[in-house]
Formats: sequence, C-alpha cells, structure tokens
Amino acid sequence: MSRIGRKPVMLPEGIKLGLKDGEITVSGPKGTLKRGLLEGLELNIDKNTVTVKRANDDKKIRAYHGLMRTLISNMVEGIHKGFEKKLEIIGIGYRVELHGNNLMFYLGYSHPITFPLPEGIKAQVEKQTLLTIKGSDKELVGEIAAKIRALRKPDVYKNKGVKYADEKLKKKAGKSGK
Repeated sequence: MSRIGRKPVMLPEGIKLGLKDGEITVSGPKGTLKRGLLEGLELNIDKNTVTVKRANDDKKIRAYHGLMRTLISNMVEGIHKGFEKKLEIIGIGYRVELHGNNLMFYLGYSHPITFPLPEGIKAQVEKQTLLTIKGSDKELVGEIAAKIRALRKPDVYKNKGVKYADEKLKKKAGKSGK
C-alpha cells in the first residue's frame, strides 16, 4: 500500500468535507474548493479524519491513491491557512503596481503588461519589486506565479527579470575577449 495514501487527513476545527456524486467539497473560513474523486478510490469520512481507500490493486489505482490523499490534504490546508508565493522583480526600472484586480508590470518592454488576476487569487505589492500571490487553491497559486515569472524570465547573464523569492540565480560569464 502507498505510504502517503494510508495516512489519514486531519480536519481542523471549522473545516467541513463532504462527498456528493463523486465530487469532494471542502469548505471553511477561506471559501470552498471542489474536486472530483478519482475512479477506483473511496473516501471514508469520520468526525475529524478522512482516509482514502482503493477498490483494488490495479497499477493505475495504486498510482492515484497517494495523489488523491495529497490533493485532499492540500485542499484542507488551503481552506484552513491558505498558500502564498513570493516573487521578486530585479532590474533597473522594473516594477509592478496593483490596480484593482489587475497587476501592471513594467519589465523593460516598450509597453506595460496588464495581468488580470483570476477569482480566488489576491496579490499584495509590498514594494515596487516584491509581489506576494495568495489564495486557497495551491495549484492555482503556483500556476499564476509561474505565468507571472514567464513574463520576463530571469536572465542568466544579467540577473534581471522576475524570479521566485527563494530562487537562487547563478550568473554566467559573458563572452571573453581575445
């Protein structure tokens, strides 16, 4: 059996988890998240613990076992605490501004880039060069952070661009003269 899949998911106080028509719903103080239950898996819901069981030992179902448990755990953690990603903008004149539900990036192009934030995602601009993306859906927070980073990936020769706060950049040497 999967070591991760066997672990029960503990439900903190104030978090409700339900299963209806093959769809898992987690609700709490930070909103509601929904996700479909993968085929061949069953959910056992006790008072404050949830365990994932599999119907048989098919290779595909065994692979889904730990995945489904982790997805449920991430949903519970996201509704309880939330997730965040920090981004840094490095470069002369590079900056970000928050205008309502849109982010305006000035990244050295001839025009500013407008980035609309989807529902469920909040952005916080601490300085003009520090950006925090927050939300209850871990997958969506990571996807938005990756899309923002792709607007101007860090350059290995100049160390300019948008990078994750915990990302270490290794600067390459340019061309050397004769």
